[in-house]
Amino acid sequence: MDGFICVLKPPGMTSNNAVYDVRRVFGVKKVGHLGTLDPGAAGVLPVSIGRATRLFDYLVEKEKTYVCEILFGTGTDTLDVFGKVMQRDPERIVTEQELLAALPSFTGEIWQTAPAYSALNVDGVKMYKLARAGEEVPERRRLISVPGIELIRQMGENRFLLRVTCSKGTYIRKLCEDIGTELGTCACMSFLLRTGTGMFRSNRGFTIRELEEMKREGALDKALISCEEALSGYGALHLDSDRRAPAMNGLETDVRKEDGIYRIYSDGFLGLGEVRDRRARLLVHLY
Repeated sequence: MDGFICVLKPPGMTSNNAVYDVRRVFGVKKVGHLGTLDPGAAGVLPVSIGRATRLFDYLVEKEKTYVCEILFGTGTDTLDVFGKVMQRDPERIVTEQELLAALPSFTGEIWQTAPAYSALNVDGVKMYKLARAGEEVPERRRLISVPGIELIRQMGENRFLLRVTCSKGTYIRKLCEDIGTELGTCACMSFLLRTGTGMFRSNRGFTIRELEEMKREGALDKALISCEEALSGYGALHLDSDRRAPAMNGLETDVRKEDGIYRIYSDGFLGLGEVRDRRARLLVHLY
């Protein structure tokens, strides 16, 4: 069995736990996820099965969408409500108008400093392990893209629900802290739901319990997203029938296509390929 499962991960479950459960439910060994979702967060976690694991590099970079709650007046070491409270500012009450005025400063391409409690590596050691051990954590800054931040509604005093569209590698909890700093107070993230990553959306998702029920009913195939469908964001390139065997053996084919990555077809779907200098070759065989 090859393809993807859009797992709806609950808060408290690690991404590795979700992979283990999918492996158990489907009875396959080759399983992986397309990017970690924090244990405290919920929502869409795409999990690849079988040959679909070869597509990690071509799907992990896709745009993400989140719904989060920002809590002003409280700062923690982990930048979310699961951490140790380091700062309080009960006197500062942020208004909806102030927040709306600040949000444009956090859209577009911006530099972001990774939280100390993150899974980034420093000389082979994850940053959160250094932080937990009380060791100095070096600063890691990187350029991210935030196409949009939308205020959904105010949930209470100093609590606001936001919808964020962003690139891979964006830390929503750090975004919340930085918005607080911009407004002259402390802030942390009190809730996070990932609603989509690339073509994987919450309306195609299943909880582990739902997958277990589908297994009992013999309907697990209904949860599977094919490799071809997962790659639907890439254009299609059709080769003549006589080029099927050469393509499958790694040989190039002259084509009239612009350089780029394509879904390759020849008497059916073959996999993902690349066109360079008007010559096409398979990169990932999925036939």
